[in-house]
Amino acid sequence: MTENLSTAVDEGVGAGRVAVVSGGSRGLGRVLVERLLADGWRVATFSRSTSEFIAESSAAHPESFYWEAVDLGEPTTARTFVRNVHRAFGRLDLLVNNAGLVREELLFTMPPKAIEAQITANLVAPIMLTQACARLMTRQGGGNIVNISSINAIRGYRGVSVYAAAKAGLDGFTRSLARELGGNGIRVNSVVPGYFDSAMTAEMPAAYRERIERRTPLGRLAAADDIADAVLYLSSPRAEFVTGQSLVIDGGLTC
Repeated sequence: MTENLSTAVDEGVGAGRVAVVSGGSRGLGRVLVERLLADGWRVATFSRSTSEFIAESSAAHPESFYWEAVDLGEPTTARTFVRNVHRAFGRLDLLVNNAGLVREELLFTMPPKAIEAQITANLVAPIMLTQACARLMTRQGGGNIVNISSINAIRGYRGVSVYAAAKAGLDGFTRSLARELGGNGIRVNSVVPGYFDSAMTAEMPAAYRERIERRTPLGRLAAADDIADAVLYLSSPRAEFVTGQSLVIDGGLTC
């Protein structure tokens, strides 16, 4: 472990280290994959289907990028994915549980299958992926886990009660797991984004977006890079004594 960290310092921020980012084909996941690769990490990611970005990354980084098709609706496939990552790269230093699913609808009218799908994608699947990764990290002597939560977990919003429940569960999972895994050299934290520029916020009515910006002390929505900065901080040596925490990145919206 010391040798690998020394190599990382000598050759670059992530040199020699391996990251798994779930849902890395678009949005925040794509930004994280791009920035980790630029910092010298080897990166594995999955999504339900391939994309132009996945094809370009595979061609540009044949030795340091790995992608596989995985469906969050079948969380047990996480074990197979992690085994394949280990075969490809030989180790695992960072897991970012980024992939998720949100459906805005009142609980009164939400079909049971839609409720189950959101709980599975946003809570069960990250737990299963974390279990597989934590076992590998423990065998190698340590690692780092960052869960992507949401301000819906700490402030109520109409129409997202199921999504909020799952994300609140993910934050609770973060705190308890940090206690379980601290002795194994594994840090566990969550990043709690507010509204940030994404495919979802791009569909917001202009008046709604402007209202959020007015209520945000910093006067704007976050960029995906603002959220990525927090993830990269928590996965860096600068945060080596930080675990069990939920870092809220919302421009002051919930303060």
